[in-house]
Amino acid sequence: MSGLKSLAKDTAIYGISSIVGRFLNYLLVPIYTISLPASTGGYGIITNMYAITALLLVLLTCGMETGFFRFANKGEDDPVRVYSTTLMTVGGISLSFLFICLVFLKPIAGLMGYEDHPWYLGMMLIVIAMDAIQSIPFAYLRYKKRPIKFAALKLLFIFASIALNIFYFVGLKGTNVGVAFLINLICTSIVMVCLISELRGFRYTLDRELMKRMFRYSFPILILGIAGILNQVADKIIFPFVYPDKATADVQLGIYGATSKIAMIMAMFTQAFRFAYEPFVFGKSKEKDNRKMYAQAMKFFIIFTLLAFLAVMFYLDILRYVIGRGYWEGLRVVPIVMAAEMFMGIYFNLSFWYKLTDETRWGAYFSLTACTIVILMNIFLIPIYGYMACAWAGFTGYAVAMLLSYFVGQKKYPIGYDLRGIGCYVALAAVLYILGEQVPISNLVLRLAFRTVLLLLFIAYIIKKDLPLSQIPVINRFIKKK
Repeated sequence: MSGLKSLAKDTAIYGISSIVGRFLNYLLVPIYTISLPASTGGYGIITNMYAITALLLVLLTCGMETGFFRFANKGEDDPVRVYSTTLMTVGGISLSFLFICLVFLKPIAGLMGYEDHPWYLGMMLIVIAMDAIQSIPFAYLRYKKRPIKFAALKLLFIFASIALNIFYFVGLKGTNVGVAFLINLICTSIVMVCLISELRGFRYTLDRELMKRMFRYSFPILILGIAGILNQVADKIIFPFVYPDKATADVQLGIYGATSKIAMIMAMFTQAFRFAYEPFVFGKSKEKDNRKMYAQAMKFFIIFTLLAFLAVMFYLDILRYVIGRGYWEGLRVVPIVMAAEMFMGIYFNLSFWYKLTDETRWGAYFSLTACTIVILMNIFLIPIYGYMACAWAGFTGYAVAMLLSYFVGQKKYPIGYDLRGIGCYVALAAVLYILGEQVPISNLVLRLAFRTVLLLLFIAYIIKKDLPLSQIPVINRFIKKK
C-alpha cells in the first residue's frame, strides 16, 4: 500500500505541471479563438502546426525516454553513463535534423502549404529540436525523483507563454498568427537555460555498445510512439489535404481543434499519471506483490477518469465559454474525444507488461493497428462527415488498441484486474451521464444543480466501495477524533 501512496503523491506533484499547467494553458484558447475568429482559419493553422510538432517530437526522441528508464533501473549499467549516452544520442539526432530542415526550409514549407510564411515552420522546428533534447533531462529529473523541479519548469513555461500571449493578443490586440510560434520559441529557450544544471556536472560519454542495446529496446517503442501520436494528430495533419472545400478546411479544423481542447482535461490526468507511473512500474518490477499493485493502480485510474468525464460533461454549459462562440458548433465532439482519451490512458497503463518483459514489439503491433484504423477512417470519412469523422476515428483506434493489449497481455503477463468492480463503475457512469443529458431541464441553474447531485452520487459510490473517508488524508484526522 505504501507503494500506491508514493505513486499517488508523485502523481499529485506531476499533476501540478500537467493538470494545473494545462488548465492555465486553456487561457490561450479563448485568447486565440477571440483574437482569431473561426472565419479567418488562424486557429486552424495553429492546430495543424502543433500537430506536426507533436509527430516530429516523437520521431526525434526515438523512444529513448522509456529506454533510459529501463536501462537506468536495470542495474547492469551505470545510470549516469546511460543518461549521458541517451542525451548525446537524442541531441545529435535533433541538431542534425534541425540543420537539414533549415537548409531546405523554403521547399519544405512549400510542400506543407506554408510557402508564404516559411518561418512559421522554421521557428517551430527550432522549438521541436530543443523540446526533444529537453525530454531527456526531464526524464532524468523523474528518475532522480525530483518532481518539484520538474513541475516548476513546466509551470514556468506555461506562465511565461500565457503572459506573452496576453500581452500581444489582448494588450496590443495583435492578430499575427506567427507571433504565437515566436512566443513558444522564447519560452522554450527560457526552460533550456533553466536545465543547464542537468546538462553539466558529469562526463559526457557515448557508449556505443550501450546505445545499440538501447536502440534495440527503444525502436519498437519508437514505432509505438509514432503510431500513438498519429492516433492523436493524424486527423489534424490529414484534414487540410482531404477536406473537399479547401477554402474552409482551416476554418473547420480550427473549430475541431478548439472544441477538442475542452476534452483534453482527460489528457491532463492521464499525463500526470503517466509521469509517475512509468518510473513506478520499473521501480516495483522486482517486488513480489507488484501485480496486485498494478491491478489496483488500473482500477483507481479508471475510477477517476470516469469522474473527470462526468465532471466535464455535466458542466459543459460553463466550460464552453473557454472558447469563442463562433466555435460552439463543434462541442458535440467533446464526449467522443474524452472517451477516446480514456481508452488511450487505459492502453498506456496496460502497456507496462511488454515493457517489463522486453517484448516491446507488441506495443508497436497494437499501435500500428490502431494507427491504420485512424488514418483510413480519416481519409475516407472526413470528406463525408467533416470533423466528426476525426472524433470517431480516434475513439475507434484507441478502443481497438486497448482491447488488443488487454487480451494479449493477459496471456503473456496475467494480471488479476477487478473487472467486475470496474464494470460497475463504468455502468454507473453511463447511467448517470444519460440521465444528465436526457432529463429535460431548461433552466441553467436547475440543470447544473441536478447534474451536481448526479456527480455527488458517483463520488458517494467511490467512497463507499473503494475509498473510505478513513483512508483519505486530512479528512481521516476528523474521523479518528470522532
